[in-house]
Amino acid sequence: MSTIPGPDGQPRCRWCNAAPEFFDYHDREWGYPVGDDRRLFEKLCLESFQSGLSWRTILAKRENFRTAFDGFDWTRIATYDDTDITRLLGDAGIIRHRGKIEAVINNARRMGDLLAEHGSLAAYVWSYEPAPSDLPEPQTASIIPASTAMSKDLKKRGWKYVGPTTVFAFMQAMGLVNDHARGCVMRDKAARMRAEFTPPK
Repeated sequence: MSTIPGPDGQPRCRWCNAAPEFFDYHDREWGYPVGDDRRLFEKLCLESFQSGLSWRTILAKRENFRTAFDGFDWTRIATYDDTDITRLLGDAGIIRHRGKIEAVINNARRMGDLLAEHGSLAAYVWSYEPAPSDLPEPQTASIIPASTAMSKDLKKRGWKYVGPTTVFAFMQAMGLVNDHARGCVMRDKAARMRAEFTPPK
């Protein structure tokens, strides 16, 4: 069985059972299309911090991350120096991992070239949206060809902590892939929102 009863008795994706707060995140955010560059950049950063950890850990600290990283304004993060790295390493409200912190700063600095070429992060990201017919059954994969392709291209551009599994989790969360389980009450909602969404170009 790929679903569990939610707080209202309606079926939800089984992974929500891992933590009570997941139900709200699942119902309000996960899998719905996003075209805002700031939110997309934030999510890529948070997914990189999640690498090797539980999403519950990151979700619980998300507001702290937003405060620590200036709301994920990449123009400000790109100017961070060693003083900022020291500050972040001393911030108990986030994940104090030097490599991941430096990756966020590095990726913010790489944003300029990407925006110059594609106009927006959203236009770049959505150019990798896979066709529904190319997707495996929901909740059965952690990597797909589209996430591998986007990961490979980002790495060519000098981005860090953007492996294919991280990118696939990002695609699931930002609505490029509707990975709500079949039978989940939110799967049809995500499909409707995607149908109404016009990806930036």
